[in-house]
Amino acid sequence: MTLTELPLDGITVVSLEQAVAAPYATRQLADLGARVIKVERPDAGDFARGYDETVHGQSSYFVWLNRSKESLTLDLKDAEGRAVLQELLDGADVFVQNLGPGATARMGLSADDLATSHPRLVVCDISGYGADGPWQARKAYDLLVQAEAGLLSVTGSGDIVTKAGISVADIAAGSFAYSGILAALFTRATTGRARAVRVSLFEALAEWMGSPAYYARYGGSSPLRTGARHATIAPYGPFVAGDGETVLLAVQNQREWVRLCEEVLELPGLAIDPRFTKNSDRVANRGDLESIIAAGVGAYTSGELEARLEQAGVANARMNTMAQLWDHPVLAERKRWREVATPGGPVEALVPPATLDGVEPRMDAVPALGEHTRAILTELGRTPEEIERLVSRR
Repeated sequence: MTLTELPLDGITVVSLEQAVAAPYATRQLADLGARVIKVERPDAGDFARGYDETVHGQSSYFVWLNRSKESLTLDLKDAEGRAVLQELLDGADVFVQNLGPGATARMGLSADDLATSHPRLVVCDISGYGADGPWQARKAYDLLVQAEAGLLSVTGSGDIVTKAGISVADIAAGSFAYSGILAALFTRATTGRARAVRVSLFEALAEWMGSPAYYARYGGSSPLRTGARHATIAPYGPFVAGDGETVLLAVQNQREWVRLCEEVLELPGLAIDPRFTKNSDRVANRGDLESIIAAGVGAYTSGELEARLEQAGVANARMNTMAQLWDHPVLAERKRWREVATPGGPVEALVPPATLDGVEPRMDAVPALGEHTRAILTELGRTPEEIERLVSRR
């Protein structure tokens, strides 16, 4: 198959971004071919650069989120730095920002300001709790948003509260920002009108909390914390096989429940036991049910159990570590890894999950801080003297 040009070739994105949410959105735009100019502070840049030093001396977050971008350092407290940013916006298609509350408005770069001065520019603002409303000025970090959105109330086990192991609020917001920007670019292409995109971490995660929210609102009680088990479906969770390894199994419908009983556990009477007939019955009697299943699966090694579950068409999984994820046969055999350059050395990076037929995603280097400053300033027509003056302000 002949590879075609990337869908966002010719689109320029300027981003005042930091941490996770906005960088995740713009990296996905870069994957599709957009030119992403990442404007960073001269002193330390995006503060995610300093989260850790685990990837050839660089932050794991930053390496994950910032490939294929150009890094430009500007002092936006300085009039000359702001003038460079304004000039970049004159030639941009998209402007993304997730700075602190009110920061871009103070620079005259709010969505409303830019709608007048740059009517074809798609502006995407990512905030904590919304650009207006009672909490517009409140700081929002991922764990705090997990708490406010109710995620912590359903995550963990019993009385033990557990945060999600990834920055789920940031990732949710970045995903909605990405899809919103694509929708806005499509609207601009078809109607000529550029609409602003506004996403908040809180509202993004609140959307993801839809199922437990409905369950609690109309069912009368919040789902319980059930560890690695599903709160409202049973059996759905981890069981220890005879060799001590953990296998997760998941029953989604009555057909799978009967197959589990008859073909895996060889307990046909269990399928018609009145305690376990319907899913709601199985959830209500989860303790008895899991004791029976635990005794049954203990007769097999994890490999034998996995084979029996597969043969019966019952969904299952191993509880993998990060090392096992890295070496997962699906990722290896489907050739989902590519080598990407970073300032500290090459790393492996996953191909974006949305695959477009005939299109190889752009997966270029992760930039060093300010790596493209001179080139971009030269492109904008700055003289060598002006460039040195701007660069010296780092």
